[in-house]
Amino acid sequence: MGNKSIRRVVFMGTPDFSVSILKALIDSKYKVVGVFTQPDKPKGRGGKVQMTPVKEMAMEAGIPVWQPKKIRGSGSEDILKELAPDVIVVAAFGQIIPKSILDLPPYGCINVHASLLPAYRGAAPIQWAVINGEKESGVTIMQMAEGLDTGDMISRTVVPLAADETGGSLFDKLSLAGASLLIRTLGDLENGTAVFEKQPEKSTTGYASMLKKEMGQIDWSKDAVSIERLIRGLNPWPSAYTQLNGRTLKIWKAAVVSGEDSSYAGTPEGIPGMVASVDKETFHVLTGSGILKIEEVQLEGKKRMDSAAFLRGNHLETGTVLGVKTEEK
Repeated sequence: MGNKSIRRVVFMGTPDFSVSILKALIDSKYKVVGVFTQPDKPKGRGGKVQMTPVKEMAMEAGIPVWQPKKIRGSGSEDILKELAPDVIVVAAFGQIIPKSILDLPPYGCINVHASLLPAYRGAAPIQWAVINGEKESGVTIMQMAEGLDTGDMISRTVVPLAADETGGSLFDKLSLAGASLLIRTLGDLENGTAVFEKQPEKSTTGYASMLKKEMGQIDWSKDAVSIERLIRGLNPWPSAYTQLNGRTLKIWKAAVVSGEDSSYAGTPEGIPGMVASVDKETFHVLTGSGILKIEEVQLEGKKRMDSAAFLRGNHLETGTVLGVKTEEK
């Protein structure tokens, strides 16, 4: 480990999560001499090419930006040698960094990871913590090694999950927590007080795999608690959804109905996915175990709205079964 002070920093990151962390570095005593981020991509229906959130912030701050398709073997190593960083900070960069780059700065590469390692190694630790019903999450800063999220842990901070936590709200909390933890950790590295803790070989939760759109298809035969967590975990992306009369219906917010509230929906002929009751404000859906009160939805081609507004504009009958795709005529 380096025995000199940390002055020059290279930052590698891509999405919104990384922006608070880059901003904390820019506002600190450290000099960000370069930023590496993923290539710009077309977004939305118009296919307009959009800068990554990290690139936007770097350009506003006048920091040079590089966007290699692959950091391995793309001349990036030569650029980094010229930039001569004391440390490379990585936060949701989205590429595997080769050993030659990991070993280049005196303080190596340190990663700001959005879980309490060794839990939730992988690409989507934030959303999986919500989907799995964790009571707490957090940020771990580690020394990067060749494996995926397997390096020595340097510091961590715990963030409790609120009862109504979504993937988006936890994303924001962990981004801010990671930013302040990073600045503290760089200070510890500099003055030699950082403690390095080896990780066990196996993750304590399994791999937090990348999210895919099809994960959002609600399986109504699952229990109400699991479905409600899925809805929160996939909010805002890729979102949980079902089908209503052949059209996609995104479900943004729901609540598990408990105890005496559920007595009216205990129809013996009810099947998972069936609308058990409809009133002016909301509607209730049977699941494999328990009932979900649907609070916020978005019908294909329409805006996101609360259930009361949706029901004013759409006739929904008790007995309608969600998730059944009707044949196109």
